[in-house]
Amino acid sequence: MTSPKPATKAVASSDPVEPFNSALARSISHLHPLLILIAYRYQFNALIQDPVRQLLNSLPLLAILQAIYMGACFPPAWMNRPAPSNNDSKCNSQRSKERSSQEQISIPKVVVSALLSVVIALLLATPIITIFMVLLGAPLTTHLPHTALASAHFSLLAVMPLVYICGVDGNKWEEIIAVLRPLDEVFGATLGTFIGAWLGAIPIPLDWDRDWQKWPVTIVTGAYVGYVLGKYLGQYPLRGKSVEFD
Repeated sequence: MTSPKPATKAVASSDPVEPFNSALARSISHLHPLLILIAYRYQFNALIQDPVRQLLNSLPLLAILQAIYMGACFPPAWMNRPAPSNNDSKCNSQRSKERSSQEQISIPKVVVSALLSVVIALLLATPIITIFMVLLGAPLTTHLPHTALASAHFSLLAVMPLVYICGVDGNKWEEIIAVLRPLDEVFGATLGTFIGAWLGAIPIPLDWDRDWQKWPVTIVTGAYVGYVLGKYLGQYPLRGKSVEFD
């Protein structure tokens, strides 16, 4: 009689994303979350007064900040392709120099990659997130524009960076969906955005009668705060670690 085999634990095949090794990239990486929070704090009162209008008006600024951050700090998916193996060290060195030279003159391609990532995230992720929010209890008949615009902000915060660094790599997206990807500042920000939005829903039903409790102010606020916290946690203390489901 054979004993049952223990269940094998899924292991991620991806490594944490490596940012560009430059002073500019490091500076932007540190300044970016501060700019995100400052911009959000500046618009907070207007968001309470008219959520639909303010969410719509602030969307272009968020898209620009995200595009600059990703384009200046990280290589896009097409630059992360593994180099072909070759035993000839001279050949490898020459190819490495060629790739380095190509990367230096590919700034327009990086810009296009960042902008395409913004468009793809908005067009594809926003409807999916909106559907999930409705299924989880978001108002459908009375506040659909509120929900859709909040989803657009979540798409730019959580999905656009992943589109930029992963492209159409199916294996990487399977790891992301299964939460198997090791933490870094990009994936940490993604998890932080959604966890923060979920926690942000807690004050809504409380009987406090505050203006900021209206839909979807608290979940958007939670998403922005979660984005910044998740980014820093994934960038420093939790970098390279995986989420455990025991």
